[in-house]
This record gives sequence, structure tokens and C-alpha cells, in this order.
Amino acid sequence: MHYLFAMFRGLRISLAQFLRKPVTVQYPEVKAEINPRFRGEHRLTSDEHGHMKCVACFMCATACPAECIHIVAEAAPEDWGDRDKIPKVFDIDMLRCIYCGYCVEACPKEAIEMTNKIPRVYDNREDFIYDMQKLLKN
Repeated sequence: MHYLFAMFRGLRISLAQFLRKPVTVQYPEVKAEINPRFRGEHRLTSDEHGHMKCVACFMCATACPAECIHIVAEAAPEDWGDRDKIPKVFDIDMLRCIYCGYCVEACPKEAIEMTNKIPRVYDNREDFIYDMQKLLKN
């Protein structure tokens, strides 16, 4: 007798779910709302002169638990008087990235930030390695 009560209660829940309006989002015509706190793709920022803010201090690469950030430093141009070095190479392997945000928190110059863009999908590994130019455009 107890199993009949449980069976009817389960059928009632199923019927209630069946009669509810579906919540399907018709992607890509309709975009889902994204929380502004969502950690998406990375971006390198620029200062008021159009120069990238990164000073190649390696703090982001040091703080990254996935070790997906690769930086090679070089001397800064003479006309950039506010810094000694800049990155020659700044790559992020997005396949290894765990989107934790530690790189953003570790950066003393606020040179790297995370956008709320959903990470893209590619069909080869090379496209997942974001170089400096791609990060500046992002």
C-alpha cells in the first residue's frame, strides 16, 4: 500500500514538470544572460598612451596553478619611461587554463583581466594558445 502512495506522488511530480513551460534558449539567435561576475576569456589592458600595462613581472605566471601562462621579457623602449621591461612573448594556453582568476589578482599593474565572454571553441590546438596580439584585441 505504501508503494502505491509513493508511485502516485512520483506521477504527480512528473505531470507537474510536464505541464511547465520549457526553459530552452534558442541559441545562437537568443543569447543567454551571463552574470557579470562570470570569468571568461582573458584580456591584456592598455594605458592612456595606448601601451600595454604589463611590465613583465611574472607575477601572473607565478600565481597560475595550471602553469598555462608563458612570458618572455625584453627591455622597454626608451620612450616608455615608466617601466624597465615589457613582455616580448605573452602566451596563455587556454586548454590548460582553469579560469580561477589568480592571474588577475596577482597582477600589480592590473594589466590582465577576465572578460565575461564565453570561451570560444576551435578545431585545433594552436588556436587555443592566445598570444599577446590576441589578448590585446580581446
